[in-house]
Amino acid sequence: MATAHRLPPPPQPQLYRFSPLDFATLAMYVAIAGFFAVAGNLLAPLLQQVAPGPAAASYAVNLLFYSSVGFLALLAARRVVSRDLKVLATRPWFTLLMVPAAVIAMMILTAIVVAVGGEVQTSANQAGLQELMQQVPAWLIVPVVVVIGPFVEEYIFRHLLIGKLSRRINMWACCALSVVLFAALHIVGQEAITLTALLPYLAMGATLVFVYVWTGKNLMFSYFVHAAKNLLAVVFIYAIPPELLDQLQQVPA
Repeated sequence: MATAHRLPPPPQPQLYRFSPLDFATLAMYVAIAGFFAVAGNLLAPLLQQVAPGPAAASYAVNLLFYSSVGFLALLAARRVVSRDLKVLATRPWFTLLMVPAAVIAMMILTAIVVAVGGEVQTSANQAGLQELMQQVPAWLIVPVVVVIGPFVEEYIFRHLLIGKLSRRINMWACCALSVVLFAALHIVGQEAITLTALLPYLAMGATLVFVYVWTGKNLMFSYFVHAAKNLLAVVFIYAIPPELLDQLQQVPA
């Protein structure tokens, strides 16, 4: 993509200094995610006693987690969000065309890296999400998976790890860290961390890092790409019967 079509770089460097609210949001995210990664199995029976079923308990936990962290993230990044939306509004056709183009590029890159890996392996995170979607209606899933979740992850893995941390250390090191940690987060809870499980998330993380840096660290553009990709996945899962989806997952690459 030509440099001439880039969005203008962020003009307010003071927005990229870490604030106490950034640290509070990150601490809450790590603490809650770490707690459920370590003690989630022990807490599950208790949650199921107060919820109508396992799916309702899982949904309630995810909704509470992402809503609480998402509120703090939006509060911490509100000025950046406002600035980035105004920048995108000056180039509406760029946004409308490049968001789906980025999603297509992400899917192509994912297919390539998975093909190179030689084996399709569904992560525990993906399997759990698909199982949850088969039991919870779409109108409940969309706010968490499409709206709140992507914003929380873009705020942490792009805005904090690249936008703000790059003021202190090399930006490309921040980009690599963002990709690796983003992928690792999505396979937490598996019995063994394998490259085949990491590959799809590495490709997704690399695409999101690229569009974030390419658009001049525009948080909202990378968020729209992330949200659009998740929306496509939600539509795909709800549109395909569970039996056919299971058969498609069992087909070797």
